[in-house]
Amino acid sequence: MSTYEARLAALREQLKRDRLDGFVVPLTDEHMSEYVGAYAQRLAWLTGFQGSAGTAVVLPEEAAIFVDGRYTLQVREQVDPKHWAYVSVPETSVSDWLGDHAADGARIGYDPWLHTRAWVEAATKALKEKGAELVAVDTNPVDAVWPDRPEPSRARLVVQPDEYSGKNSAEKRAEIGDWLAKKRADAVVLSALDSIAWTFNVRGKDVERTPVALAYALVNRDGTADLFVQPEKVGEDVAKHLGNAVRLHDRAEFPKALANFQGKRVAVDPERAVAAIFERLEKGGAEALPLRDPAVLAKSIKNGAEIAGHQAAQARDGAAIVRFLHWLSIEAPKGGLDELTASDKLESLRRETGLLEDLSFDTISGAGPNGAIVHYRASPETNRKLELNSLYLIDSGGQYRDGTTDITRTVAVGEPTAEMRDRFTRVLKGHIAIATALFPKGTRGQQIDAYARRPLWEVGLDYAHGTGHGVGSYLSVHEGPARIATFGGGDEPLAAGMILSNEPGYYKTGAYGIRIENLVLVVPKDVPGAEREMLGFDTLTFAPIDRRLIDADMLTEKERDWLNAYHAKVVEVIAPQLDDDVRAWLEKQCAAI
Repeated sequence: MSTYEARLAALREQLKRDRLDGFVVPLTDEHMSEYVGAYAQRLAWLTGFQGSAGTAVVLPEEAAIFVDGRYTLQVREQVDPKHWAYVSVPETSVSDWLGDHAADGARIGYDPWLHTRAWVEAATKALKEKGAELVAVDTNPVDAVWPDRPEPSRARLVVQPDEYSGKNSAEKRAEIGDWLAKKRADAVVLSALDSIAWTFNVRGKDVERTPVALAYALVNRDGTADLFVQPEKVGEDVAKHLGNAVRLHDRAEFPKALANFQGKRVAVDPERAVAAIFERLEKGGAEALPLRDPAVLAKSIKNGAEIAGHQAAQARDGAAIVRFLHWLSIEAPKGGLDELTASDKLESLRRETGLLEDLSFDTISGAGPNGAIVHYRASPETNRKLELNSLYLIDSGGQYRDGTTDITRTVAVGEPTAEMRDRFTRVLKGHIAIATALFPKGTRGQQIDAYARRPLWEVGLDYAHGTGHGVGSYLSVHEGPARIATFGGGDEPLAAGMILSNEPGYYKTGAYGIRIENLVLVVPKDVPGAEREMLGFDTLTFAPIDRRLIDADMLTEKERDWLNAYHAKVVEVIAPQLDDDVRAWLEKQCAAI
């Protein structure tokens, strides 16, 4: 019996002991985080799936794992089809699947600290129609059979200085207090870790790749707050930084504190707060107001200090990328270079800056067909050589105290085929369409997503991921609420100060993947004769785009002008940081076409 088969069997035995006929295992934590600490990696432990989004359902005789289009290939490589059915979302929801597959009268368990209230309501309804019920558990049965489950991190919090944050915590809390007054609410629950980090100007190391600390917070209408965090994680410097207006409590006391709002109106984010928080408040006699966390939009609109810090981080990171691409141009054609060696080299170049705190996500280093796996993660088992006459895709980023970066480049190793050049140029045309887009204030990301897809659509092609996501300021590399996407969001109006990615792609299963990603800043644009306030993008990421993969005849004059101007800016920003040989190489890569 394999390791994962044994774990699935152990969970089923535990469910029998708990008098449950099934259990739902999401890939999240009690803060509804995208990236979670090792202690919360229940889905990976149970199934072997290493992606960053997914859910499993275990029933007595069958089990299923639910992933979206980004992980269609990855889940098949990592999860055993003998024991797990693959289900694609959003085509089929977990709730609908449960309604179809749960037995009549079944008791299906869930952890109320790992699901939203909306999910609980949908699943309850689907099961009720089948004569089954959804049952909240006090103890997660996965934890009961996970003998060496890691402990939550005990890393200390660190202060994020005002020079990087641009606004002190007291000001932020006062603004939240004003928001509460307008909503006629007494307090707000902050459970999203990046919202807490931003509001209190602190960072942590409790989650790999995202500099946050495990905590909860309650912010009151008068601007005071209660922060729930393990006491040993708070040093004197952080306590002094927080001041007397922030009362500190052990994180374990948070559930009890929710019972102290009898007769009060408490705002709770229905997308970011788990069902258990609503239940505890309401049992304590509070009115839980389903309102979006007030930090979500505020932190997405960067102030001058955050923008300046991001620009500095991008210039520094761009120089590391250029050094890597120069090294790759020498080593890859020799043969013998593989995905892990390449990604390790890029990380070492970032670390040579002396300012890298962490990567912003696990590097996607995909050679040949592995590049077609959108969220691929190289491992010793999958590690592939960079072969001649193939494509290599590397998507990576760094966490610096002054900014978070995210960049993808696709490069030719040897001679690309005509098809590769056609597909790459279509992706580039889509990238340029977003970079040069002009749109009236109030436009949503979903309204411009098609700009990036049109060159692919024209020949019957597409890609199964969004075109852009928000990026934090030394915070989450995937930050809401804004996205450029027609599905899974994208309905938030774009506002000046937001930073998003611009990353169209194309993926040919079993052959190659292409993605071109820069970060862009939403800025006001002066459009002569405009009758509405107009916005557009300024590109923030600077690294060459592989000219060998561009069919210049497919570009319009305006597209060529954009590319040449972009490459000139790459030289202007990056070249002064480079040694002579790398600078000469960069200038050649950025020559006008």
